[in-house]
Amino acid sequence: MNSENILTIKNLSFEYDSGFSLKNINVDFIKGEKIAVLGSNGSGKSTFFLNINGVLSHHHGNIFYKDVNITGKNLDILRKNVGIVFQEPDSQLIASTVEAEVSFGPINMGLEEEEVKQRVDSSMIEMNIEFLRERPVHYLSGGQKKRVSIADILAMRPEIIIFDEPTASLDPINCEMFERTLQRLENQEVTTIVSTHDVNFAWKWAERIIVFDDGCIIADDIPQNVFADSDLLRKANLVKPMLMEVYEILADKGFITSGKSVKSISELKEMFL
Repeated sequence: MNSENILTIKNLSFEYDSGFSLKNINVDFIKGEKIAVLGSNGSGKSTFFLNINGVLSHHHGNIFYKDVNITGKNLDILRKNVGIVFQEPDSQLIASTVEAEVSFGPINMGLEEEEVKQRVDSSMIEMNIEFLRERPVHYLSGGQKKRVSIADILAMRPEIIIFDEPTASLDPINCEMFERTLQRLENQEVTTIVSTHDVNFAWKWAERIIVFDDGCIIADDIPQNVFADSDLLRKANLVKPMLMEVYEILADKGFITSGKSVKSISELKEMFL
C-alpha cells in the first residue's frame, strides 16, 4: 500500500448549541486505506465526517489535507477531495432527474462537457442505474436513491470517500455490487471510510477500525485487536463478528489451530480441506 499521509486531524474539537461535541480528535488517514468506523448512534461519527468533508467548520484544532492547513477560506479543498455518501439519500439528492443529479458535481467542478459525460456514464454503469437515467429522482425507491447517491460521489472522483451506512437500504444483490465497487476503489488507491453497524462486514472488509464513543475516538487498531477487547466492545455497544466467534470456538475445541484470522466462509472451509 502507498504510505502517503493524505489527511491529518490534530486536536479537532467541535461543539453544537445542544452541548454535544467532538473532543480532541487526533487521527491520520493514509492513501488507499480501508477503514471501518464503528460506534453507537450519537457517538460522533457523522459530526466527524461533516468536519473532515468541509460541511462543518471545526472550532478548534487543525485539519491538514496533504500538508495544507484547512481554514474557513479553503474549505473547498476538502469539499473537492473528500466525498461523502450520506445515510439518507434524500439529504443528498437535489436534481430533477438521475442524469442531472449525477452530473451536478462534475459540472460544478468546471470540467469539460466530454469529461462530465464520461464520468457520469461510468459511475452510472458502476452502480447499475443507467436504465434510470431520465427517471425523476423523487420517484425512485430507497435502494435506487442510495445507488444514485453513491454514483454522485463516484463521478466526482475524490481521493477520499466516506460511506455512511451505505448498505442500509440495499438488497443482497446490490450489497454485493457495492462490495465490488469498494474493491475497484481499493485498486484505484482511493481512501475508503465506511461507517457501519455491521460488525461482520467490518471484520471481513476493513484493514483498520476506528471506534467512536461520546465524541471521542476510543480505539484505532486492526480488526483483530479491536474485536478481541471485551471491555471496549461493551463500552461501544459492539459484539464480536460471527466468523471470529466461530473460529474461536473451533480453536478452543482443538479442531483448528488458534492464532489465525479468518475473514470469510471460504477461508474457513479451506482449513478443513
